[in-house]
Amino acid sequence: MKFFIDTANLAQIAEAQELGCLDGVTTNPSLMAKEGIKGHDNVMQHYQDICTIVSGDVSAEVISVDFDGMVKEGKELASINPQIVVKVPMIEQGVRALRYFTDNGIRTNCTLVFSVGQALLAAKAGASYVSPFIGRIDDISSDGLALIEEIRLVYDNYGFETEILAASIRHTMHIVHCAKIGADVITSPLSAIKGLLKHPLTDIGLEKFLSDYRESQ
Repeated sequence: MKFFIDTANLAQIAEAQELGCLDGVTTNPSLMAKEGIKGHDNVMQHYQDICTIVSGDVSAEVISVDFDGMVKEGKELASINPQIVVKVPMIEQGVRALRYFTDNGIRTNCTLVFSVGQALLAAKAGASYVSPFIGRIDDISSDGLALIEEIRLVYDNYGFETEILAASIRHTMHIVHCAKIGADVITSPLSAIKGLLKHPLTDIGLEKFLSDYRESQ
């Protein structure tokens, strides 16, 4: 399973890269705004800066909701760096744009997916990634992980190559469960990834080893 970090914070991206397990980055306009990145040229440069830190895919989201606008923005984003994957919303014009990008060799990430039907349309249109938002589904008392399982079943039934990118990860156990049920990718905050490091028995065992070492000196 691939690990992506969901942020536009360069320091966090660098820290995740140094950890040695980072495969890519996902961003969106909200994350850019959170980092104070404003203005077209600054946003474009920030995407390039991210690409210099990581060697994997970097999802960059279009703002337009009409076909022509998405195509124009997507082409510009894709021209920044070969690592860029154009993130397109799961709406009717977005599906049209997915097909256009697929036919023209531009990789895509279909975002804001909340149902199997939406994921099926994205795969049919040739999306490179599909992003079900499991945390937001949990927020309305539904089961985000069950959606991942259902999409996995459908994709396996028909041999779709679209990768399932579990998004809106809220905590470390989301990552573990996604790995169990076959998500191809997770994208999460750095804190959730680093949470995988933690276990009380590891801490106890390490302290015992160090204590024994000190006593032997």
